[in-house]
Order: sequence, then structure tokens, then C-alpha cells
Amino acid sequence: MLSLNRSGFLRCDEKPGLLVSQRRRMPLAPAGVRCAARGGGELNGRGIAVDNTVKELRGEAEPVLEPKSAGGVVEDAHGEDGDVEEQFIMPWTVSVASGYSLLRNPQHNKGLAFNEKERDAHYLRGLLPPACVTQELQEKKIMHNLRQYQVPLQRYVSMMDLQERNEKLFYKLLIDHVEELLPIVYTPTVGEACQKYGSIFGHPQGLYISLNERGKILEVLRNWPERNIQVIVVTDGERILGLGDLGCQGMGIPVGKLALYTALGGLRPSACLPVTIDVGTNNEQLLKDEFYIGLRRRRATGQEYADLMHEFMTAVKQRYGEKVLIQFEDFANHNAFELLAKYRKTHLVFNDDIQGTASVVLAGLFAALNIVGGTLAEHSFLFLGAGEAGTGIAELIAREMSKQTKAPLEETRKKIWMVDSKGLIVSSRKESLQHFKKPWAHDHEPVGNLLDAVKAIKPTVLIGSSGVGRTFTKEVVEAMATFNEKPIILALSNPTTQSECSAEEAYTWSKGRAIFASGSPFDPVEYDEKIFVPGQANNAYIFPGFGLGLVISGATRVHDDMLLAASEALAQQVTQENLDKGLIYPPFSNIRKISAHIAANVAAKAYELGLASRLPCPKDLVKYAESCMYNPVYRTRIAPLGERQIEDLKVACSIHAHHIVLLQFLCLHGYWICDCLMATSNLGPQFIALTILDPGMPSMVLRSELFLAMSLMETAKESLGLSRTVLLNFLQREVWESTASSMVAAGVRFICSFTASEQSPQIHLPWKNSLIRRMYVGVQSSDMPQHSHSAL
Repeated sequence: MLSLNRSGFLRCDEKPGLLVSQRRRMPLAPAGVRCAARGGGELNGRGIAVDNTVKELRGEAEPVLEPKSAGGVVEDAHGEDGDVEEQFIMPWTVSVASGYSLLRNPQHNKGLAFNEKERDAHYLRGLLPPACVTQELQEKKIMHNLRQYQVPLQRYVSMMDLQERNEKLFYKLLIDHVEELLPIVYTPTVGEACQKYGSIFGHPQGLYISLNERGKILEVLRNWPERNIQVIVVTDGERILGLGDLGCQGMGIPVGKLALYTALGGLRPSACLPVTIDVGTNNEQLLKDEFYIGLRRRRATGQEYADLMHEFMTAVKQRYGEKVLIQFEDFANHNAFELLAKYRKTHLVFNDDIQGTASVVLAGLFAALNIVGGTLAEHSFLFLGAGEAGTGIAELIAREMSKQTKAPLEETRKKIWMVDSKGLIVSSRKESLQHFKKPWAHDHEPVGNLLDAVKAIKPTVLIGSSGVGRTFTKEVVEAMATFNEKPIILALSNPTTQSECSAEEAYTWSKGRAIFASGSPFDPVEYDEKIFVPGQANNAYIFPGFGLGLVISGATRVHDDMLLAASEALAQQVTQENLDKGLIYPPFSNIRKISAHIAANVAAKAYELGLASRLPCPKDLVKYAESCMYNPVYRTRIAPLGERQIEDLKVACSIHAHHIVLLQFLCLHGYWICDCLMATSNLGPQFIALTILDPGMPSMVLRSELFLAMSLMETAKESLGLSRTVLLNFLQREVWESTASSMVAAGVRFICSFTASEQSPQIHLPWKNSLIRRMYVGVQSSDMPQHSHSAL
């Protein structure tokens, strides 16, 4: 254990043989050495880096520190004898980190926004130019620079670089300029980024699990530094947007989706994990590309593929628990349906292509009915494309019609028709159809193409999900306008180049009468001296709020009624002013408010269905959802203890002087103290010490800080009973008055663990009950807004 006055101590001898301290003489490490990997081993610029030597503890290797003389003195490896003193040390290396490491930690780096006091506290003097700027000015500068780029992919690369450099600024930028930046970090630019991912690849942004990791996927998951994962977005890269098989380079999709989970839905970045399952690719161009970053082999199929996916799903549940949301993204049709059907009863799974797209389209239809009139059951629907998106949308529409009319699902499906690459799906083709197309095969004579199908079915709603561009031709749109006063035309395929038609084509060919929305954004269109603003049926309306609702309710399964609840919540956010402009979706500028309402509806449905595990249910779910959202605004670290406070503690607790220095250190960097003490009090010190060695420890319980807190608590336990009381009262005063409630939410579990077991009459915690309620509801402690406990 290394304290600030360069003295070391550690006691961990309660269980002989597990962690036996060794009395050695060794030179203390100098200050200014590197920190551990991102999220672990860093303490706001002055932390402790703990190198994992778990093999030594298990007896698999010789101890690193072997005495090279009879006296047990370790010789200086560099031939320089430094200060040497006797101390107890543990079999791993400890070194103090400098502010240089803080500037390279994207979770905590603020760049020039570090103020003067922070620069002194975190040893940043000289590492930054003298100017101190605000986050707003940083935001203004970045936007100015982004707008200088003419190529969207350049903006994408610049944004990804910012995310790896300054996480909070990245999300602040995305939230404040969502309408301008959404097409950059998501569709359509992300499609081009995936195509060129091998060329622009710089810093890994997720986990790559390939066939090479068979049998050790759980071990791979442990390599990720964060332990408290709430959402995983996973792809195998076989069907990226409408671009086909991009193999390992499909990682851009999970990265982009999770950026939106945080920016639009408010989930903590540290709680999100992007994953690519690399089973090879059938894209010959990529296999020949020297810059391709994936396995150079043909795509695995059949049992080999199924076994790898099953190992992944099992490992995720074992590592992160029952309530981690696994979102399947851009899997090919045959795998997408099979995976969803196989795991929806055993895991919390969600397929955005099947379920998310369906929910956002249904919401648009709800809004469109306010313009054209009638109910869903009074309209007929024709789809171009019968893949996972098309059939998913159709199924949700049929379920909603069944719910409204009380008619059997088989009957409501007859209002929905589909055209695939072979023409209209009819009963005579049933034997040759894939299983997910069979429910949509109705009695009708064969029809070979879309135009003839439109003329035969005469639908009121035309929906494109084919992934093939320019398939809604002039003749098709004109035919729709012939027998509909206001034809509803949804061209949903992404990216923009794959859209079935453009906004200009839809409005022009329908003579300005179409109600149009697309999957990718289009600019406003002027026709007949009138401005038409096309809507965007973007999944980003649904999945961030949907995921937040699952997380805040602690849902264990996804039910179809939750998707309907999400659609209803989104449709309710469309105002009459939006409808007057022809918009069937609200503007993205209000997306966080929209996500909060969607989350509230989804959470309410989870509680209603008995699928929620976070009890009791909050009274106001909308406010509760808003209070749980990640806030990317910079925060300032708390001030250290005053001299009088230190003296009072020294007398009352009988704590040794260097322990007080340690306490001073923890309070100076008190951003983490309660997380550390909470974890220490709930688990035995030996288990904690082994946990420290786990590289998968979450960043909010940094390994090194946990190490410090463990030693402090062990010292306190040896003192009189009053010592613990004083420490608890100290925590009450300093934590409640000086820090954000995010710290309190974590610290309450530490305090309750003691007060519940000992019921000490000397401890007075007037705020304890409200925090216990928060603890039971299960709000995550990291990055909560200040005083959000009032929502309870």
C-alpha cells in the first residue's frame, strides 16, 4: 500500500494462504508513472496503477520479486540505489500516476476546461496551455471545425477521434446538435464508414469475438474494463444496412448505435458495450483487401455458427447477469429470426431491424391517421421487401389491428400484402417460401412485379424495406395517387442511396399529395410554391428510449406489448403543427424528451406485465427516466479536508498519521470514495483483493482505489467502535454536503450495510430512508444528476 508521504502499508492476513504479505525491502516507485488501461487504475490524475499478477497468486509462476541477497534486499534493476525502507508489500507493482495520464483518459479529460484549482490538484501544470475555457467554447470550436469538412466521412472520423479524446464533450456536442450530427455518427454516413472501416480504423472501440475465441468467450468478456454493462449491441456484419456482407467492418454499426443510446437515451457510456462476432465474410472484395481487419475466410454457417453464438449468449448472461439488454443488429434474415426466437425466452434480447423498425413505423402510421382519417383496420398495406424489417413491421401492425378490433391475428394479417424478388406473395407459392414469409401468403392470382401488385391490391399505404434503391418508380407513385387522395409512402431502406425513392420524387410524382417518410434524411422539398418537410422513420426515435425503459424498470424479458407502448408514446409527441407540415414524426431536437416518454411507457408496461425487477415502481416514470439520464456536462472535483477536520478525525478515530494522509487523498479525489467503501464493506477483504486483480472491474470502482479503501477500512475496524461511527458521520457530512447525489447513491449501500447489521444508536442519518428507496429501485450510481433523489 502506498500513501502520499511515500510510506507503505497493507494488512491482509485474515485467511492464511490466500494473500500472504511478504516482508521485503524495496525502493518505492517514483511519481509520474503510467496508469492502467482505460477505466481501471486511474484516479483523476493521481491514482494507483495495479498490474495484474494473478498467476503468481495461483502458483502458476514464480514470484516476480525474488530476493537477490541473503538480506532479502532487491537489487536496483537499473544499478541505482534509491531510498530503501522495510515494508509489507503485495505481489503486484504499485506506482503513482501523473496528470499526464488524466489527459489521456477520455472519461475524465476536459482539456483546456480544467480550471486553475484542478490543474494544481491533478498535477496538470505545464501539461496544458495557460488558457482556461468553458465547455461551451470547446463545443463552438469543434462545430466550427466540423463544418469546414466537405466530405461527411471526414466529419465521422473527426467525431470518433473526439469520442476517444474527450467523452463528455463528444456527447454534449451530439446532444446539442443532434439534427446536424445524427446523419454523421449514424445513417447514412456510418454506412460508408463501415465500407471503409479497415482504412480508417485507428482505435478499437469494442470487443471483437471471432472463431479464434471459441471456448474462451467468457475470458474475452473479462478483458473489457467495465463490469456494469447494461446494453450490448452485437452484429455479425452479414447485412449492414442495405450494403450487404461487410464482415468484421460492421463494427461501425454497434459503435454508432451505442453512441445514440447515450446521447438520445441517456444511458451511461461505460454501461454500453459494442460487439462484433467475426465468423468470416463472403465478400470477395473484402477478402482481397489488404486493409481488411477481419478473418480472411468464408463465412461460417450451420452448427459451427450456432455453437459460437450460443457460447456468446451464455457468457454474456454469466458475466453481466439476467438484465443486460442484448440488441441484435444487422444479422441476415435467416439468422436474425432464428436468434430472436431462440433467445427471447431466456435472455433480454431485442432486434432493432425486426422490432425497432416495426415500432417506429407503427408510430408514424398512428400519426398519419390523424391526417388521412380512419383506423388501421380500415387501411390496406403493401410491402416491397419481405425480410426481417418488412415482416417485423407487418406483424406489429397486425397485432395492433387485432388489439383494436378484437379480431384474430390471422384475420388482421389478411389486410397486409407483400412483394418480394419473385413478385406478390400468394398462397400458391407457400411451399417454396421461407417460414417467416408464410403468414403473409394470401389467396390471390400470381403477380410478377410491384406496379402490377399496386394496381391489383390498391393499397392505401406503400412501405419499402427492400434495400434496393429507386424501386418506387414514377409509375408506382402515380398509381398510388390515382386511388388515394393522400397516399402514405414510406421509403425505409438505408442508406440514402438505397432508398426506394427520394422525397422530391414522392412529392413531385404525387403532385404534392403524398404523406412521405424515409429511413435516411432528405432535405425539404418545394413543390407548387409550397415547402414539404419529409419525415424520417429513423429507429433512433425508438431504441434509445426503449432501452432506457428496460433498464430503469429492471425488465427481464422483452414483450411485444412494450413495442406497442413505445409506438404510442412516440406518436403522442407529434403535434398538430408537425402534422400541418406533413410531418408524421416529431423533430429530433426534442429527442431526449421523447426518449423519456418512451422509456416511461415501456417501463410502465414492464411493471404491468410483471416483468420489472426494480421495485417499487416510481410514481412519476417520466421524471424518473429524466433523472436517470447521463449528463455530459463537466463536473468539478470536491475540495480536500480542512486541517481542523483532519485533527478531529485523528483524535476521535485514533488513526495513524499516514492513514489520515490517505484519507485526505481519498477525499481530495472523493469522486470515487463511496463506491470504493461500498464495495469494501459488502465483500470480504480477501475477495476484494482478488477482485482488484480482475481487469474487468468497472471504472467507477477502480482497482487501485478499491485497494486503498480496503486498507483504510481494515485499519478502522481495528479501532474502537466509535471509530466506525465517526467515519460514517464524516461520510454523511462530507458526501451529502459536498458532492453530487451520484456519489450518495453509491455510498448509501456502504452505510446501510453497517447500520443494518449493527443498528448503532449513535449514527443519525435523516436522509437514509429516501436513499434506501433509491437503492431498491436500483438506480445506477454513476453520472447521475445532482439531487435527483428528490424525484423519489
